[in-house]
Amino acid sequence: MSDLIVRNANLPDGRTKIDILIRDGKIAEVGHGIEATAREEIDATGCLVTPPFVDPHFHMDATLSLGLPRINRSGTLLEGISLWGELRPILTREALVERALRYCDLAVSQGLLAIRSHVDTSDPRLVTAEALLEVQEKVAPYIDLQLVAFPQDGYYRAADGVASLNRALDMGIGIVGGIPHFERTMADGAASVEALCRIAAERGLPVDMHCDETDDPMSRHIETLAAQTVRFGLQGRVAGSHLTSMHSMDNYYVSKLIPLMAEAEINVIPNPLINIMLQGRHDTYPKRRGMTRVRELMDAGLNVSFGHDCVMDPWYSMGSGDMLEVGHMAIHVAQMAGIEDRLKIFEALTTNSGKTMGLEGYGLSKGCNGDLVVLQARDPIEALRLKANRLAVVRRGKVIARAPRRVSELFLDGRPASVDGAAYAPRPATAD
Repeated sequence: MSDLIVRNANLPDGRTKIDILIRDGKIAEVGHGIEATAREEIDATGCLVTPPFVDPHFHMDATLSLGLPRINRSGTLLEGISLWGELRPILTREALVERALRYCDLAVSQGLLAIRSHVDTSDPRLVTAEALLEVQEKVAPYIDLQLVAFPQDGYYRAADGVASLNRALDMGIGIVGGIPHFERTMADGAASVEALCRIAAERGLPVDMHCDETDDPMSRHIETLAAQTVRFGLQGRVAGSHLTSMHSMDNYYVSKLIPLMAEAEINVIPNPLINIMLQGRHDTYPKRRGMTRVRELMDAGLNVSFGHDCVMDPWYSMGSGDMLEVGHMAIHVAQMAGIEDRLKIFEALTTNSGKTMGLEGYGLSKGCNGDLVVLQARDPIEALRLKANRLAVVRRGKVIARAPRRVSELFLDGRPASVDGAAYAPRPATAD
């Protein structure tokens, strides 16, 4: 007997009344009116069924540490870095594991089943690496967790930066990270990009760098990253995260930069919540938005995916593990409110992010992993508007999280007895 059958689902590509049969943890059939039985059946009538949400940029070693050892009162990036520097020496493996596992519980409830986390390697104790490798093993049955060796204080700037990063990779951290704009000089930043790409090429690993997370239009390490990607033959295996300086660059330079990035097949990871919160802090008015050029990068054919980055940590006191909240912010900040725009935003939370992380078996086609999320929304646009409730989260054909429909009772004379937000609004037009 099959594991699970989902009936009458709406799919992100616009198909409706689709059944999805999962057998032995894999999608065995997708189509109308599948004649089969399963141990469990989900009626998804009127609901969107999507592949799981994917977060390609997160800091799990810092998550849920808000208030330790104190609050970031200015709310700035630099105070957050300073705060993390105070907290790091007193971190314990046990506390790191406990907070990370609590966050993973939250992630599952939000239908977030794949996460790429940066792991600070600047403390030579590498307690962060030990803890996150333990978490990676513990959550493997329900979350694909990738880990990035991230020299938070700078690969060259930190006293033990070079040695610590290499030791973290030797321990089993599988992705090479960097932060070139945080090195002491632009030259050191460029040198770090070259060195880290060389390490990735020699070890056969992907690269994911915090790159140009600044308002400074002259912070152009993404140019160096693209060039070194081509030099070392790393096309398609490199991600540039944040890239906020592109927001402040002049259009002529960007017109040269984006084709170079496309040639290198750079994966682009903006982080809308944190970018809009931390950037533009030196501006009075007009105040820059601080997010990279999402529309232009998508139009150039680059793979753009969105990260949550932080949840309740020294840098960001908010967040809930909800990737739809990330996409909701992206719509506003990138001013991508058209119908096709919003569909692209949804893809940046799912299929694009799956590509960034190189996830195997991701999707809703026959032969893909039996992983999916049932949303209390009719389509991706409605899911983003409502930040839709997750009615069921499925991993390898097994329901691992469930929630009741979000319905409010009304006590109004002559009006309906209840309101279901997903069914309340008129059906939108199909074209702008």
